Amino acid sequence: MKKKDYLKEIIKHIDIKKYNVVGMIDDMGNMSFSSRELARAAKIYDMMLRDKKCSIILTLAGSLFSAGLKKVVYDMVINNMVDAIVSTGAIIVDQDFFEALGFKHYRGWWHNIDDNELRELHIDRIYDTFIDEDELRICDETIYEIANSLEPRPYSSREFIEEMGKYLKKNAKNKESVVLAAYEKKVPIFVPAFSDCSAGFGLVKHQWENPQKHVSIDSAKDFLELTKLKIKAKETGIFMIGGGVPKNFTQDVVVACDILGYNLPMHKYAIQITVADVRDGGLSGSTLKEASSWGKVDMSWEQMVYSEATIAMPLIVAYAYHKGAWRNREEKRYLEWLNTDAKNLNECLKLAK
Repeated sequence: MKKKDYLKEIIKHIDIKKYNVVGMIDDMGNMSFSSRELARAAKIYDMMLRDKKCSIILTLAGSLFSAGLKKVVYDMVINNMVDAIVSTGAIIVDQDFFEALGFKHYRGWWHNIDDNELRELHIDRIYDTFIDEDELRICDETIYEIANSLEPRPYSSREFIEEMGKYLKKNAKNKESVVLAAYEKKVPIFVPAFSDCSAGFGLVKHQWENPQKHVSIDSAKDFLELTKLKIKAKETGIFMIGGGVPKNFTQDVVVACDILGYNLPMHKYAIQITVADVRDGGLSGSTLKEASSWGKVDMSWEQMVYSEATIAMPLIVAYAYHKGAWRNREEKRYLEWLNTDAKNLNECLKLAK
């Protein structure tokens, strides 16, 4: 087989606006097991959107956008259903930014596949999804070019991703991008492990060629900025897809506020979609009730949904979208606020008093 024989069927992103699942989800709430849990999670998300004091943080881990969930998050951003995003680098760079440059993910398969042949053809595989490695290298190179264009100094990932949004504003071939939409709607995106993706390759090349003065990513600055956001917001809800670093990073800001002397409430609402097993002791499978023991999550409105994300996330978000509470939400535009360092620090100090 040749490369074109593998890369021919494009992954299509599901459009939640087409499917009004409200009645079905309400009926699932009268069932048992995972159906009732998913229905409760959908209603908690709707509660977040109706709570005028609540700021919503979406966390993303796993190969989500390559699997067809990009448009779900895109619709959340443009319809004011999320106020900040914390993600892995692969989702934001290798998948969203990659597609914004005009590239695609392709339907593949996992059975009877010769991965050695894929490697020789420069095709990367994520379970049953194929990606053109040569196109990913262009994504790496674009990150390198963006880094070269910036003032050499430490940046939070949020600041660098904002620069990626500026780049896409001028150069995107596919405008249906979460990075671009977040830039335009002033929704900050944080990637605490930013170098663990295509961005890392671009930054390695940039720093290799500029050993003295270069762009770097300051993960502590990320943590500080998200902590400031929590101080500003006070009441927060978290909607977590998968676990990993984005989950822990977002939950930890409550403790960070406490260490800085801010007596702020735990995350008021919390939903997590995961397939991780609680029994292995890993963070991704740890329950939201367990997080309460750390002083991170309030137990009043929390729900674990044990499901694969491509099944559960479109149902939960579609339910909240068609309920329509987002129409009455005020835009938080935290990206603008975070860019005024002196202003937001002074405001945080006043809130502390």
